[in-house]
Amino acid sequence: MAETAVKQIPFHWEGTDKRGNRVKGRTVAASETAVRSELRRQGVLATKIRKQRAAMGEGKVTPADIAIFSRQLATMMQAGVPLVQAFEIIGSGHEKPAMQKLVLSVKASVEGGTSLAESLAKHPLYFDDLFVNLVEAGEQAGALETLLDKIANYKEKTEAIKKKIKKALFYPAAVLVVAIVVTAVLLIFVIPQFESLFKGFGADLPGFTRMIIDLSLFVRTKGIVLLLIIGAAFWAFFFFKKRSRAMRQALDRMILKLPIIGAILTKAAIARYARTLSTMFSAGVPLVEALESVAGATGNIVYEMAVLRMRDEVSTGQRLFRTMEATELFPNMVIQMIAIGEESGALDQMAAKVADFYEAEVDNAVDALSSLLEPMIMAILGILVGGLVVAMYLPIFKMASVVG
Repeated sequence: MAETAVKQIPFHWEGTDKRGNRVKGRTVAASETAVRSELRRQGVLATKIRKQRAAMGEGKVTPADIAIFSRQLATMMQAGVPLVQAFEIIGSGHEKPAMQKLVLSVKASVEGGTSLAESLAKHPLYFDDLFVNLVEAGEQAGALETLLDKIANYKEKTEAIKKKIKKALFYPAAVLVVAIVVTAVLLIFVIPQFESLFKGFGADLPGFTRMIIDLSLFVRTKGIVLLLIIGAAFWAFFFFKKRSRAMRQALDRMILKLPIIGAILTKAAIARYARTLSTMFSAGVPLVEALESVAGATGNIVYEMAVLRMRDEVSTGQRLFRTMEATELFPNMVIQMIAIGEESGALDQMAAKVADFYEAEVDNAVDALSSLLEPMIMAILGILVGGLVVAMYLPIFKMASVVG
């Protein structure tokens, strides 16, 4: 579905209302004429209208932005703020221009008589099927405030898990990058100075020192070619990963089997599965339809395909916990909790308990991983830099022992 038929442009405007008070704000429209017409309809005489300049930090709308937007909208709706006014407040007050444009575009669509669910569906890059389906269920049931609160809770918990995992991986990645940069600087600029010094010794160099000097020569002469090859390899990897579902499936399956990290990602996928299932089912979405959104929310193709198979089996009358058993991807505890939920008619509550448990498990596992990685990374950094230093001082120690 196309986002909009006509390109919407963000505008700043100033003017006077019916009482003669000065007012100003932001809105999105196809043209300046459309802005004037809309303001006139609202009883505002525009005195100044200008396009909003694209800021350097405009950036992209991130899932974290959508999570914050969901909470803001839920809070305002529960406080009794009309929907259109809530969009105006959120859009006009947002610091990120890209988010302003998105929110005000949805507001313009709602003002035009389109339902909120349909207005959000026009922006599938930012509002997925789960988000749209829950909003639609809320509108039909007359409980939009409650459903928006559930969406906000879901988005916040999902983003919290993502941040935890990213935080655990960021530190070691940053330290490794620093280690590589420091090693490269030593190989390119420092070791050649020692090499010229050693030439005056007139003696054979230790094998370790000779190896480091040869590595330095290789980096200086072939470093750019090597860098280009590595860059091309990374580009090819991400290019084919984005376009090949089979490759993504193989990678996701391999990642789940990795020690420590695989266990964390498995728990995260189960947590997202249970949280999404709980949120959708408690909103009154039929189980078969809910599983479609649950599949896409797991964050792993292996689990996504398994849940889609479960959906097909559930649609033929199979019990959910039986289909989960058949996948061999879910721990026995999860299967038993879901079975109890189905038997007692409290599937949403039991799924929420599973999600709470596994979200806590992810938190604990990530904290443990961070504690484990810190000394390992520092050891790697010490070996890299320390090895180079030792290699350069070995000839000096050897020479000193001969003189002594």
